[in-house]
Amino acid sequence: MTFLAIDVGNTRLKWTLYDQPSPGARVLANGAEFLEQIDRLAETTWTKLAEPTRMLGCIVAGQAVKHRVQEQMELWDVEPRWVVASEAEAGMTNGYDYPSRLGADRWVAMIGARHHMLRHGPARPIILVMVGTAVTVEAIDAEGRFLGGLILPGHGIMLRALESGTAGLHVPTGDVVAFPTNTSDALTSGGTFAIAGACERMFQHLGERCGQEPLCLMTGGAGWKMLPTMTRRFELIESLIFDGLLVIAEQREALLDTRP
Repeated sequence: MTFLAIDVGNTRLKWTLYDQPSPGARVLANGAEFLEQIDRLAETTWTKLAEPTRMLGCIVAGQAVKHRVQEQMELWDVEPRWVVASEAEAGMTNGYDYPSRLGADRWVAMIGARHHMLRHGPARPIILVMVGTAVTVEAIDAEGRFLGGLILPGHGIMLRALESGTAGLHVPTGDVVAFPTNTSDALTSGGTFAIAGACERMFQHLGERCGQEPLCLMTGGAGWKMLPTMTRRFELIESLIFDGLLVIAEQREALLDTRP
């Protein structure tokens, strides 16, 4: 039973084909495309894949992009299925005021993070930072309850906002330094330290709330840029959304098997 997992973000579509829908499944193929390029997947990359028998994805890019992705999947006889955040799933409880309004990528990544933790040690609180076009900082307690999270602009959005709103700031990306002495370094360092500061504040809030030091995890395409500047030790796991999709798929398959 082959399983196709798809993660459609604000900038790129990432996909992985596994040999089965369960954690630890073997990767058969994977890839990524900018959203501007996805309309030829059925004619190029995906034509070479073994036909998936199951599919599960998460998407934050909107209905128009979702429709385009599903059009590309018509070369296979597989039903498109997409995760929508719910009140509870796969050991996680959703503390959002309106659970279904929580971004699917955030929900899936949290499920992946919790199961990663449980595979490697005892239950404890988790700070999960996802660094992409936007940055999210999630707080999860030791029982798997999502307590709340922050949403910040990513590096690119911060720089574009400053360039559009401030005269004379059309400068190249600089380096992250403690004491910037040029505008490029000042912009890059300011954005990086703003994100790091938000993560540190959430770490403190969660530690005070739970009375236990949180496990710090990071994911997202730009995570490697943030990792060296964090005030706490973070583990970078690029596959957390796919890990979460595998956990959800396995548990949903198990529920189907138990039905009369």
